[in-house]
Amino acid sequence: MRTNLKKLSVAAFMLTSSLAVSAQDATATLNTAEANTVIPKEIYGHFAEHLGACIYQGLWVGKDSDIPNIDGYRKDVFEALKELQIPVMRWPGGCFADEYHWMDGVGPQEKRPRLVNNNWGGTVEDNSFGTHEFLNLCEMLGCEPYVSTNVGGGTVEEMAKWVEYMTSNSNSTMAEMRRKNGRDKAWKVKYLGIGNESWGCGGQMLPEYYADLYRRYSIYARNYDDNKLYKVASGANGDDTNWTEVCMKKIGNLMPGISVHYYAVRDWDNHGSATQFDSKTYYADIAKALYMDELIAGHEAVMDKYDPKKKVELLVDEWGTWWDVEPGTNPGHLFQQQTMRDALVASTTFDIFHKHTARVKMANIAQVVNVLQAMILTKGKEMVLTPTYYVFQMYKPHMDATFIPATLTCSDIQVDEKQKIPSVSITASKKDGNVTVCLSNISLDKAQTVEVDLSKAASKVVSGTLLNAKNINDYNDFGKETLVKPVAFKDAKIKNGKLTVKLPAHSIVAITLN
Repeated sequence: MRTNLKKLSVAAFMLTSSLAVSAQDATATLNTAEANTVIPKEIYGHFAEHLGACIYQGLWVGKDSDIPNIDGYRKDVFEALKELQIPVMRWPGGCFADEYHWMDGVGPQEKRPRLVNNNWGGTVEDNSFGTHEFLNLCEMLGCEPYVSTNVGGGTVEEMAKWVEYMTSNSNSTMAEMRRKNGRDKAWKVKYLGIGNESWGCGGQMLPEYYADLYRRYSIYARNYDDNKLYKVASGANGDDTNWTEVCMKKIGNLMPGISVHYYAVRDWDNHGSATQFDSKTYYADIAKALYMDELIAGHEAVMDKYDPKKKVELLVDEWGTWWDVEPGTNPGHLFQQQTMRDALVASTTFDIFHKHTARVKMANIAQVVNVLQAMILTKGKEMVLTPTYYVFQMYKPHMDATFIPATLTCSDIQVDEKQKIPSVSITASKKDGNVTVCLSNISLDKAQTVEVDLSKAASKVVSGTLLNAKNINDYNDFGKETLVKPVAFKDAKIKNGKLTVKLPAHSIVAITLN
C-alpha cells in the first residue's frame, strides 16, 4: 500500500523539525549578460548496459519475437527513445564492459557463444546483441555511440582490433571481417571509453597504475580514415578527487575527457524502497542528489590546477538514483520503480549540470531501460514511461541552448541538524529566439509563487508544461492509470518584465518564453 504523504500529521513534521519549510515566496533574476556557455546536448545522454532486462527485452527482442519490433529492436521502446532525441548512448557497460569480448558478439547470431554475466545476477546471455546491433541502433536513433572498451579483462590488441573493425574502410582483415558480417561501410564512432570504474569492478586499480594503462591503451586506439576518436579516461568514484588529480598529473591533455560516477545513495547497505518512503527520507534523498553540485566543483578545482584552459572535459557518464529492487525480481537485475521523487532528482541534477557546462560536457543517466533510474519499463508486451522520461522530454529545449545563469533567493528546508537545502531550483537557457525556464518545487507541502526578473530576455509566455502527482510516491505501473505525466500549465504570466509562476508542491514546470 502506498503511503499518502498528504495525510502525514503536523505533529510528525514537528517531531522532525528539520522538515519545516518557510512560506516565503522565491525570487530569481536571469543574468542574461553572463549567458556565454552552451549546454551540450550530450548532457542528456544515456547508458545501456548488459544488465537485467536493459538490452534483452528492453532494447532488443529479436526479429522472431511476437513483440512488435523493427529488425529486432523493440518498436515501442525505439519510438519512445526517438522522441527524446537521444544525443549519445554508452555501451556495453558498466562493469560488464571489462568482461566483454567483442568478437563473441559478431557474426551469425545463432553461432555466437553464450556468456554468463558474472556481475549481474548470473544471467546467461546469447550475445545476439553485439557491435552491429548497437551501432546500427545508434544510427537509427541519430545518436553518437559511446563504446566502453575492456581494459580490466582484455588486451590492448583486442581493443585495437575492435576500433579497426568498427571504423576502418581499408581492406584489412578486421574491415573485411566486418563486411563479411554484413556491414560494408565503417561506422562513425566518436566516444571511446578506456575501461570503466577501474578503481572497482574494472580491475581494482590504483590511480597511478590506471594512468599508465590509459597512456598505453589510448595510443593503440587509432583514428581510421576520417573517424576521430574522443577517448575517455575511467575517472573517479564519487568525490575521490585524488583519482582525478593523479590522472591530471600523469595523463593530462592526452585524455580529451575523464569520467566521474555518482549515484544519489544515502546508505549503500540499505538503499531504501523506490516507492515506500516518508518525508524525512525524501528530503535526505534530495539532499544527496544536490550534492552533485559540490562533487563536480571539487573535481573542477583539481582540474583547473593542471588545466586552466579547460581542455580536458569532465563526463558524468553514470548518475541517477539506486533503490532496492522491486519485490520478487532478481536482485542482480536492478529493476526499480520510479516516483515523482526520481523526477525531482533528475530535474535538479540537470539544473546543476547546466551550471558547470564550462567543464562538464556529457552526462549519461543509468540506465535507459528497465535498470535503475530508467526512462522506460517493460513487461512482456507492455511498456511504461517513467517520471524521469518526462523530465528528459520537458528539458529538451535546453539541448545545445545558451545557458542563462540565474540568481535565486528562496526559503530553505531543514533536512537534519546540520543540513539545509533550497526549496526551489531553477535553470534557464535561450535558443532560436526562445527562452526556456524550468522550475522545481522541492517542498512536499507548500505551493510556492516564484517571481523571475527576465532582464528583458523575453516578453511573452508561449507555453508551459507541469509534471506533478497527487502524492510524491505515486508512480506509473503496468496496466494502471498513468499517475505521473506532463500536463499543460497555465499559471504563469509576465508583467513589467517579470515572470510570475505558481508552483504546486513537489512539482516541475517548464515554460517557453518569446
